[in-house]
Amino acid sequence: MISFNSSKILFLLMVVLLACQPNVQQQTDENRAKDTRPNIIVILADDMGYADLGCFGSEIQTPNLDRLADNGMRMTKFYNAARCCPSRASILTGKYPHLAGVGAMNEDFGRPGYEGTIRADAPTIAQLLQPEGYNTYHVGKWHVGSQEKDWPKQKGFQKDFTFVNGASSYYNLKPFSKRHDSLYLKLTLNGELYRPGQGFYMTDAFSDYAVKFIKEDDDKPFFMYLAYTAPHWPLHALPEDIAKYKGKYAMGWDSLRVQRYESMKAMGVITADTPLSARAEDLPPWEDIPEAERDRYETLMALYAAVIDRMDQGIGRVIKVLEEKEELDNTLIVFVSDNGGSPEQMPNVVYPTDGELGSERSFPTYGAHWANVSNTPFRYYKGWVQEGGIATPFIAHWPKQIAKGELNDTYLGHIMDILPTSLDIAGVAYPEELEGKPVPAYTGKSLLPAFKGEDLYGHEALFWEHEGVRAMREGDWKLVSNKYLVDETGWNSQIEWQLFNIKADPSETNNVIGQQAALAEKMIAKYETWAAASWVISPQAFFDMKAAWKKERGLPPARKY
Repeated sequence: MISFNSSKILFLLMVVLLACQPNVQQQTDENRAKDTRPNIIVILADDMGYADLGCFGSEIQTPNLDRLADNGMRMTKFYNAARCCPSRASILTGKYPHLAGVGAMNEDFGRPGYEGTIRADAPTIAQLLQPEGYNTYHVGKWHVGSQEKDWPKQKGFQKDFTFVNGASSYYNLKPFSKRHDSLYLKLTLNGELYRPGQGFYMTDAFSDYAVKFIKEDDDKPFFMYLAYTAPHWPLHALPEDIAKYKGKYAMGWDSLRVQRYESMKAMGVITADTPLSARAEDLPPWEDIPEAERDRYETLMALYAAVIDRMDQGIGRVIKVLEEKEELDNTLIVFVSDNGGSPEQMPNVVYPTDGELGSERSFPTYGAHWANVSNTPFRYYKGWVQEGGIATPFIAHWPKQIAKGELNDTYLGHIMDILPTSLDIAGVAYPEELEGKPVPAYTGKSLLPAFKGEDLYGHEALFWEHEGVRAMREGDWKLVSNKYLVDETGWNSQIEWQLFNIKADPSETNNVIGQQAALAEKMIAKYETWAAASWVISPQAFFDMKAAWKKERGLPPARKY
């Protein structure tokens, strides 16, 4: 006869009962509420003009960005901060670049507004979202601090694949001269220096890591800042992409500008009565280019198109992985450019140039001839504060909030609006202090009401200053201080304010300051008030500061423009 004591019987009953219950951890996971706040992806192009996307009138093949535009919103009156570093600082901090510490470039001039790195009292989107339950990823170009203390890892990003510098070969090729070490490909992976292997191509690498981080993401919402170097020089493009555009630019820059202009009008990107600005006065007409030289010029534009095409392909892969994870509808994707098309030629860069244009052993730029096309219908380029330097194509895609195919041609927006928008949709408040120190308020404006169709007009006024060039837009009026011209003798005193009715004259060809002197005086006073509150110094003071900085380091005097 077999017998059991009572304690053994009780133990066996408990085992049986527990075996019949669901896994406790599984039950906890199932009952835990999923964080359904939207993901946020900010995609930034580098040196890409207003008219370089298919959905903004270009012949360049950008089907993935066009898809986002067709199923989202385009804004036609959206602005950047005129140049690389200031624009990036504004995006990340929601402030005018001087208030973020990056009024010029990476140089530290030792005074507020011109430190060359993001200030401690200007927290980034990642620093604000990460403690509130968001995963944060940085992929691509940084250029707002080259020292380790200023890298993405120290600015709130949990994972990163970062190109620290401002420009380099898209391949892993170092310049011949130590003088140009700033153009060396300096990469970090999750805060550690990273050395690329064979077959590296920067645009594809950025797309690879963007997809990788999204695939690895858990159930938390995420914020990703995806900053491509494309289409910044050097125009290193892959052969299969170049082949799509070879022979397509035989028409030359004059005809291509007209073609894009007509396409933009047909799309509603510009109004039917928008004038096309004249070709830049220092550029030759295409018909004057000798036949023997035309092939090279055509090739340079084909390279530019190919570099943008490859970026768009990568964005398509990001869209695909979001679809696979069933997250596309719950993701806000914003696309902008950091400045207009670049006229830079970079003649003194010491790189191998014995290969075909676009290959690893070349260093091509497309110059002002084609940049004038990129910035259709406007005048001027990257670094100027005319529309050609600061107008950016803007795309926002978020099916849960943005109606399909919206074209907003009234809202006055700026890339500093991206931070307040991100906080708004994530339900995160901006801090009054950080680590016990006060944090000045951001100067951007949430775009969420505009996405919903509630705010039609945006900012009442916007302001710019970059290395001496200045502008203000208020309603239909724009005040501009023309491109600077400095040499070792100092500031060019002939540079004066100009005034344009930007609605009637978006290409800024008719200076009406003589007829609107009272209005101009009021706008100048507003600009000066903004400048004083934003640590902005005068053009002459900036020139003197930069000249002294160069002299202390034994560098050549300021260049002429």
